Amino acid sequence: MKRKIVMKVPMNCRKCQTKALKIAAKVDGVTSVALGEEKDRVVVIGEGVDAIKLVKSLRKKFKAADIITVAEVK
Repeated sequence: MKRKIVMKVPMNCRKCQTKALKIAAKVDGVTSVALGEEKDRVVVIGEGVDAIKLVKSLRKKFKAADIITVAEVK
């Protein structure tokens, strides 16, 4: 079951965006990572991705990260 997880992460600069994408890409099961339409969104698509584990790893670096949506991808 593939999932699409959209998270809000406070990113002020290009370096912060790159770090957030790298952290998200290291989580098990992630197949693609991208920035959302809005500047502070990270979109993760993968199979068997644990959204809670993903947010916890982002919170270690950015202190604030919230899950906006978790949906199945067909």
